[in-house]
This record gives sequence, structure tokens and C-alpha cells, in this order.
Amino acid sequence: MKIDTSNFLMRSPSALGELGIAQPQPAITPSMYASPSTSGFLSVFESAVLDVDARTRAASDRVAAVDAGHSDDMVGAMLASQEASLSFSMLMQVRNKVMGAVDEIVKLQV
Repeated sequence: MKIDTSNFLMRSPSALGELGIAQPQPAITPSMYASPSTSGFLSVFESAVLDVDARTRAASDRVAAVDAGHSDDMVGAMLASQEASLSFSMLMQVRNKVMGAVDEIVKLQV
């Protein structure tokens, strides 16, 4: 039995879905962090830094609201604070790995 793959490869994604074939979806794509006009590591890292900053500011605002008595959501404030702390720690680990890789590249003898 011979299978004609040319017809199969020309099908649209919706036609493949009708056949029960799911299109693979990447877990993380650069477009999640980078704007459509820019790409590359710099824009992804910049977006990650801005995201960590936004989480930190939001956590600070929630803690300040609890301290001032404007909110009773102490658990939410503590969770936001921990989330911001973990995000910052992860960002610093990525930064340290990148700096270690750059140092190794600089040490290479050509």
C-alpha cells in the first residue's frame, strides 16, 4: 500500500484537525515575550525584566494596601510577594547562566 504524502502535506490545519491530527503547539514561544516588531534574546530578556518589575510593583501595592487597612487580603498579598520574589530569583539565575556562558566564550582561544 502506497501513501501519497503530497496530498497530505497540502492540507490546511483545519483539515488536519478534522482528521484527528493535532497541530503541535510549542510550550513557550518567543512571541509570548517579544513584540512582533522585534525578536531575539535581548527583547525576550527585556520583556522578562519588565514582567518581574510589574509583579514586584503589584505585590508592593497589595502589601501597602493591607498595611494601610484598605484591604483584608493578607493571604493574596503574601502570595503576590512570594511570586514576585520567585520571579526575581529565576531572572537572576538566568542572568547568571548567561553571564557564565559569555565568560566561557571570552575565554575560548581562537
